[in-house]
Amino acid sequence: MGYQNITFPEGSTFLVTGSAGFIGSNLVEAILKLGFKVRGLDNFSTGKKENVEEFLNNPNYEFIEGDIRDLNTCMKACEGIDYVLNQAAWGSVPRSIEMPLFYEDVNIKGTLNMMEAARQNGVKKFVYASSSSVYGDEPNLPKKEGREGNVLSPYALTKKVDEEYAKLYTKMYGLDTYGMRYFNVFGRRQDPNGAYAAVIPKFIKQLLNNEQPTINGDGKQSRDFTYIENVIEANLKACIASHEAAGQAYNIAYGGREFLIDIYTYLLKALGKDVQPIFGPDRKGDIKHSNADIGKAEKMLGYDPSWSFERGIIEAIEWYKENL
Repeated sequence: MGYQNITFPEGSTFLVTGSAGFIGSNLVEAILKLGFKVRGLDNFSTGKKENVEEFLNNPNYEFIEGDIRDLNTCMKACEGIDYVLNQAAWGSVPRSIEMPLFYEDVNIKGTLNMMEAARQNGVKKFVYASSSSVYGDEPNLPKKEGREGNVLSPYALTKKVDEEYAKLYTKMYGLDTYGMRYFNVFGRRQDPNGAYAAVIPKFIKQLLNNEQPTINGDGKQSRDFTYIENVIEANLKACIASHEAAGQAYNIAYGGREFLIDIYTYLLKALGKDVQPIFGPDRKGDIKHSNADIGKAEKMLGYDPSWSFERGIIEAIEWYKENL
């Protein structure tokens, strides 16, 4: 279980794009702890400098400030790299509805630049962030790869296009690509601030400050909340997966289902608070329920998530208490 026992060839090198972001910085930290060299790439458009500062004195860490929309930057970042973990992207369904052209530029063109740079530099494995949003309006639970509906936002469409390009790059060019369809990842370093902040860190921060959180909709929507440690495991196991597993996308989740109102009640209890939420309108482009079938990732990648929602949320709360 976990990723601490995963073995890579001696001298393996990793590139993490979006390395100053929530998932990227956690990947950097994990790989450095395993003793390998990591190069980070970020332009700080959504990532934070404080997320990378602690790594700058590590001799195994190198940082490039740059933008994945620039092919030359991507080429330079991929030089001498064995494994690319491409996390650089702009998230948020509602924000993408307001900024469709920008999302196309960053999430599609930027990802394609990274794939091309990885191909030209002879990278062994290209692992990239996709999203559960690609399931769109497909109503059945659990969500299963190969059974997708119509996408409901520009963000979801960018991830769907990335998956199609990745499939092509494996088939046409022999670049082993692996798509990580993340389901509502949470944990340390996730930003609680701003209009588009993820719900768990936002609620925790507001409750710690005795503010009244807003729940979009009736609170009866459900999500497969996935702790960051499971995501690290999935990315690293994709790096050692077979060529037969390449050119495909995988659900990366715990396989559980939590209702938003239940999470809110849990946080009240855990933080010793008594604050009534405000119920607001549904968010545009959001799906009502999400729950993952992780069987394909278990079979093809050896994915074996050990962090349940309950275990992860305890750690997350402690981290926010110390860092907010």
